[in-house]
Formats: sequence, C-alpha cells, structure tokens
Amino acid sequence: MKESQRKGLISVHVAVALFGFVGLFAKLVDLPAVIIVLGRVFFSSIFLWIFLRFKKQKIRLEEKSDYLWMVGAGAVLAIHWSSYMQSIQSSTVAVGTLTVSTFPVFVIFLEPYLFHEKLKKSDVFCTLMMLVGVFFIVPAFQMDNQITQGVLWGLLSAFTYAILSLMNRRFSSRYPATLVSLYEQGTATIVLIPMMFVLKPVITLADAGVLMMLGIIFTAVAHSLFISGLRTVKVRIAGILSGLEPVYGTLSAFLFLKEVPSFRECLGGVIILAAVFLSTLKPEEKASDAPA
Repeated sequence: MKESQRKGLISVHVAVALFGFVGLFAKLVDLPAVIIVLGRVFFSSIFLWIFLRFKKQKIRLEEKSDYLWMVGAGAVLAIHWSSYMQSIQSSTVAVGTLTVSTFPVFVIFLEPYLFHEKLKKSDVFCTLMMLVGVFFIVPAFQMDNQITQGVLWGLLSAFTYAILSLMNRRFSSRYPATLVSLYEQGTATIVLIPMMFVLKPVITLADAGVLMMLGIIFTAVAHSLFISGLRTVKVRIAGILSGLEPVYGTLSAFLFLKEVPSFRECLGGVIILAAVFLSTLKPEEKASDAPA
C-alpha cells in the first residue's frame, strides 16, 4: 500500500470515528436538539469560511440557480441534523445512529424516481434487510415509548439525509465539498436562528465551548479529513468504513454514558449494518457525501 493511500485511510477512519462521537453531544449538552445543531453549524460555518479564505478559494457560485439549490439543501440539512439529535435525546445513541444508517433505503427508492435509474433486486433485498433491522430495534409500536419515538425521529433524519445526498449530486462534480458544506451549513444557521427566540435557551459559557468543539473538531475538521481521504481512498472503501459510525457511536455511549444496548438493538444493528455493507459493495455506487 502506498504511503498516500495509507494516510488517506487513516484520514477517513479518524473522520468516521469523530462522526461517531457526535451523538454524545445530544446527551452531554443540556439544550434542545435544534439549539445544539444551531451551535454546530454556526461554529462549523465560521471555521469553513476562514479555511476557504485562507486557501484563497473562490466562494461565489457559477450560476444563480445554484444559490437556490444550496439554500434548499441547507434547510434540509437543518432538519436532518435536528431530527438526528432529537432521536438520540428521545432514546439512546445506539438507536439514533443505527436508525439513521437506514438512509440508503430512501436513496434506493428515490433515485429511480428522480434520476430515472433502474431499481435492482439487490437494492430491494438490502431495503428489506434494513427494515427487518429496524423492526428488531423497536420494542413496541407505541407512540409513548421513548425508543419508538427515537426510531421515528431517526427515520426522519435518514429520509432527509437521503434527500440531501441526492441534492448534493448536483454539486459534487462542480464545486469543492468544503464550499458546498459552507453554503449548506451557513443556510442551516440562518434557518435555525429563529429557534433562539422561540425556545429562549439559557446557554452557559461551558455550553458555548462544547458547541464550538462540536462545530469545529467534530464537524468541520471531520468533514475535511473525510473529503481529503477520498483523494486516495476508493469511494466504496470509504463507504464501508462509514458503516463503522454507529459502532463508534454505540461504543462511545457505553464508555461515557454507560448506555448498554439491549439484545434486540444489537441484533437489529447487525442486520442494518450488514445491509449497508452489502449496498456499499456495488461498484457503481457513488458516495461523495461524508457521513452525518
């Protein structure tokens, strides 16, 4: 293995590990999910703007219509990350991260509709596997059950992430991923700012410091590492490594929060991750987006 490939693999692996730790912030910071996400995108967008200015990269977009697409993608990103954090706050880190991992289910069925791509039997099989995995995670289909609420929020997060991934296909070959991230996260910041006046949260200096760390290290730096790793690592390999995100999330929750997943959650998680692994093995699959 070449030195550049080895460094690329390390970059992707470190990035995925950092993504896996994001779920902890939903439990460690005593703030509403949307406010945590607001802090995340606010500090991340500032860091990305400084980074792009330092690199002297062009920030303006080529077409006016691209600005509208970026704004739309940013609004979807705000819903995606907010529902992800809410899923974890309602249930556990394991349930939230595993449920969001089902986003390929929605991609599989949205792609043929939006891009006129043929639906394959292998895709349907992987979809059924993921749904079986979700079935094992849900202990009881009752709305007052916290795990069920977490799964529903997680499915919303997975659905919006699938939409975001498909929207980003418009930009992937035309703009650097860091520039796309800047516009989307900057838009998400603007979209979520009104929630400060609605919820009126009390944010301490310690909270602000933790949110800054979440935005800079676990978001901006993590995404930059993932993107830089893709220069030498095949997308298929990066996709497989991304499947480790729920594993890191569950492990971190066990170590820091003493959250122990049940047997059903473990079984459902294994089934979901197996389906994600199989769907990633397709040679024509393109996954230009970093994990959530």
